[in-house]
Amino acid sequence: MKRRNFIKKASVTGLGLVAVSSAFTSCDETSEKKEASVAMSKPIRPLVIATWDTPLAVETAAKILQNGGSALDAVEQGCRIEEANEKGQSVGKGGLPDRDGDVTLDACIMNDKGDYGAVLGVKNIMHVISVARKVMEDTPHVMLVAEGAEQFAVSKGFKRENLLTEASKKAWEAWKVKAEYKPIINIENHDTIGMLAIDENGNISGACTTSGLAYKMAGRVGDSPIIGGGLFVDNEIGGASATGLGEEVLKTVGSFLIVELMRQGKSPQEACEIAIGRIVNKPGKDFKNFQVGYIALNKQGDTGAYSIHEWFNYTLFQDGENKNIKSDYFNKI
Repeated sequence: MKRRNFIKKASVTGLGLVAVSSAFTSCDETSEKKEASVAMSKPIRPLVIATWDTPLAVETAAKILQNGGSALDAVEQGCRIEEANEKGQSVGKGGLPDRDGDVTLDACIMNDKGDYGAVLGVKNIMHVISVARKVMEDTPHVMLVAEGAEQFAVSKGFKRENLLTEASKKAWEAWKVKAEYKPIINIENHDTIGMLAIDENGNISGACTTSGLAYKMAGRVGDSPIIGGGLFVDNEIGGASATGLGEEVLKTVGSFLIVELMRQGKSPQEACEIAIGRIVNKPGKDFKNFQVGYIALNKQGDTGAYSIHEWFNYTLFQDGENKNIKSDYFNKI
């Protein structure tokens, strides 16, 4: 059976449409054994996986793990590399602005204890992934937004700076000539960076950071900083992260869905494929004009990735090797 037909069938029948409530309430003996197997298996350590061709970010994270550091430190420091990469134009400094010319950043982070921190719509602060960690560790909250998040960052010693580079400003000015809002599939083959890691202790953490869709409406926030959307981690099972059109990820709570499917015994690859199936098989959904891609890992160190369209890729550090891999995809027509 062709993979596409399998996904469509799985989304209409069986596990493909298992309700989230069933994932919480099921006490089927087989499912319990599968979950126990995932939790008890010795993971492959250390391991880092991240969206897109981000070798330096993944290498940075991997070195931290190889030196005995935590998965949490690894994903934070790895994401900071892309936040400082002005040429990326979709993460951190140099990110493409909203339609008003303002660069606003979103980020979230999760540790192995299930703690979560996020910041949304932040101006003037480059390393929002580190601000998100501060929210998680130094406040009773899980999310801060806009001016409040910026003020909190400054109170923690982060410096304000202009995030709009000359290159991004010129691109925005060229866009304003027609001011058409049309998300581009795989824009520059780079988008949000989502990163997952397993450290030497077998603990899993994840992080996600972005400047969001180019020329978005002011105030728009996508899936990247939202728990269960752009990122979800369960240290007993695994983790998942998303890239692409955040609105579509949020509608299916994609990263959470993938982890719950792995809890039921699905491999990371199977779970990513089913999650994409949830999007493309919705009645009336025209998926030809937007992209979504997922990465995932489980407690054993198995990984998976899948997208709607071709050209999504990811970077994987495993067994001492750092390599970029082209993801399999749904729309092969």
